[in-house]
Amino acid sequence: MGHWAVKRREFTALLGGAATWPLTARAQQSGRVARVGALVNFESEDAQGRARLSAFEQGLQQLGWTIGGSVRIDYRWGGGDADRTRQLAAELVASAPDVILAGGNQSVAALQQATHAVPIVFAGVVDPVGSGFVESLVRPGANITGVTLFEYSISGRWLELLKEIAPGVTRAAIVRDESSAEGGGQWGVIQAMAPSVGVDIIPVNMHDAAEIERRIVALADPRMAG
Repeated sequence: MGHWAVKRREFTALLGGAATWPLTARAQQSGRVARVGALVNFESEDAQGRARLSAFEQGLQQLGWTIGGSVRIDYRWGGGDADRTRQLAAELVASAPDVILAGGNQSVAALQQATHAVPIVFAGVVDPVGSGFVESLVRPGANITGVTLFEYSISGRWLELLKEIAPGVTRAAIVRDESSAEGGGQWGVIQAMAPSVGVDIIPVNMHDAAEIERRIVALADPRMAG
């Protein structure tokens, strides 16, 4: 699939393409209805979730598909509930769709357990390699592919830019939420980059926004400079 840092708008074209491997010609020639399953990490009444799926449908229509005509979409709403998501994943797989759209890490993890045969295309996923969904960004392997939220190499570039702006910097604090899904991948890249730019990094761990000011104030204490 090449580089994964795909703009969100381009995702609909990506899934539209995936759903036609090689379904388009067969479906149009035979009049067969293509079936797409969608497992998303929202409640069914969530406005953001509805807006995203509406954009997805519009993208398919722009590619020549007719919703309810040449393509049928079966939606399942996980709502962030792990048990419900696993159950819905099993239901979708049992319905034998041609391809499944998975929104978020939890949905992909559930579908990965449920099938190794049905093609899965994901969006809104953090660190697909570290999460074990794909073998690599260049060659996903297996039946799963998609777009990811973060390009971790950018995290290393932050240190490079800091060094360019302030060449005398030798120590840098990294304010991070160690519980966040993307935090581990970003931290790993920053750690790997630090020696090459001559900067020692200090992790400043926090768990919510309320801690940010307190952590920064503590970091500014002159005694921390030793």
